[in-house]
Amino acid sequence: MTGPAPLHALGPRAFDAIVIGGSAGAIDAIATILPALQAQAQVAVLVTLHLPREAPSLLPEIFRPRCALRTAEAQDKEPIEAGTVYFAPPDYHLLVDAGPRLALSVDEPVHFSRPSIDVLFESAADLYGERLMGMLLSGANQDGARGLAAIGAAGGLTIVQAPGSASMSAMPQSALDLMAPHHTLAPSEIASLLAELQMRRIL
Repeated sequence: MTGPAPLHALGPRAFDAIVIGGSAGAIDAIATILPALQAQAQVAVLVTLHLPREAPSLLPEIFRPRCALRTAEAQDKEPIEAGTVYFAPPDYHLLVDAGPRLALSVDEPVHFSRPSIDVLFESAADLYGERLMGMLLSGANQDGARGLAAIGAAGGLTIVQAPGSASMSAMPQSALDLMAPHHTLAPSEIASLLAELQMRRIL
């Protein structure tokens, strides 16, 4: 664990949303992290993974039996509800709009990726500020590092997967090269952190 650990300063229900981003190797990490969220968690979870553009995403179906929260593919203009995990669809950027609502965009790829983690993280930081938690997981490029820095600058909690625990370390390492996250953890440690936050009714 690195960086400040501000949990002592967090009040009840400190977070409205969690944003998660990753690429190669991240599905395995998410399979450890999401089951740690209990059904009573009063938080929305938005996930952007780099996916093949030409194939439908099966992520909501894959994670539904493993996750106590509802899982769904994000729909444009859909209100964001606590207790739901939203997955970005292939070939669309996922953003957060006022409301809060989901928004989908076909703007140009960022870091050769659409959906882009930076796009989600930066829009969520603008809306949620200190009530946002961001996690950047395994991946093979720099997408997400700038967005996680934006979450930190807005007062949110920042978590990076420990590069040594990642199948592809380039993505988490790019964040560590840019910023000092609150926590640098293996997926099992991230799951333990979420369990602690829920026990303290912060989530």
